[in-house]
Amino acid sequence: MFVDEKVHEAQILNGKKISEEILKNASAEIASIKEKHPSFSPGLSILQVGNREDSTVYVGMKVKTGTSLGFCVNHVKFDKNVTELEVLQSIDDLNKDASVHGIIVQLPLDCVEKIDSAKCTNAVLPSKDVDGLNEVNAGRLSRGELKSCFHPCTPHGCMELLKHTGVEIEGKHAVVVGRSKLLGSPMANLLTWANATVTICHSRTKDLDKMISLGDIVIAACGQAEMIKGSWIKQGAIVIDCGINVIPDDTKKSGHRLLGDVEYSEAKKRASWITPVPGGVGPMTVAMLMKNTLESAKSQLF
Repeated sequence: MFVDEKVHEAQILNGKKISEEILKNASAEIASIKEKHPSFSPGLSILQVGNREDSTVYVGMKVKTGTSLGFCVNHVKFDKNVTELEVLQSIDDLNKDASVHGIIVQLPLDCVEKIDSAKCTNAVLPSKDVDGLNEVNAGRLSRGELKSCFHPCTPHGCMELLKHTGVEIEGKHAVVVGRSKLLGSPMANLLTWANATVTICHSRTKDLDKMISLGDIVIAACGQAEMIKGSWIKQGAIVIDCGINVIPDDTKKSGHRLLGDVEYSEAKKRASWITPVPGGVGPMTVAMLMKNTLESAKSQLF
């Protein structure tokens, strides 16, 4: 147990505030480097295919944040009719460009002709794969070679959130709900190498409620609004909710609202720490992308 069982209101893991601290530190580090290397400017290229509204919003956030830090951010946008060969050629050009330190392929690809997204992410040089999706980086992460690979941004952000609780991860039972290549699997890897005992749950898991109730740490990454009920959460557990689910809501000006994968109102009565949605994991993902890009730029400078 992390807290007295009499405590029935979780502390909020404010990802927005924590991400601002990370970005502030990055800005100070860049300013320090520029004192000796005035031309230093981390280069980030973002490839987007099509016009998905959510992707455009996410790319806009990345461009805005990177630009505010003094990055040279290049948004490479293709229309829906682009071919796989054209996308791969663009990635190859960016791989060869010494001024580009980080390359990300915004997923999912919104295209008419089928494009293999894995082929695109694997085409990015591992040294510029600041999203951590290249199979080389994924392989290194799975083997615990943490210093020789980029960590995928959302799992990386979750680990930073856990760090801010002050709770020791080692020896804890972590339950990860979701096994995707982008989030669930690398999240389990990072927790394993932090010496947690990790259980991965998914759509075929039997008695999911019982499995989750064993978790000292619960990472929700299943992509289904409020699928994880508050009553399933172990008293005193840390809950990191990676879900961003859009549901209709006539009371909102936008006509919709965001929900996580966890039943927040009930879970916060049992958890010791919990992330809100929005304002939890989301801002951390962008911050860790910037941190990865800065590290890539530094590795080429020094």
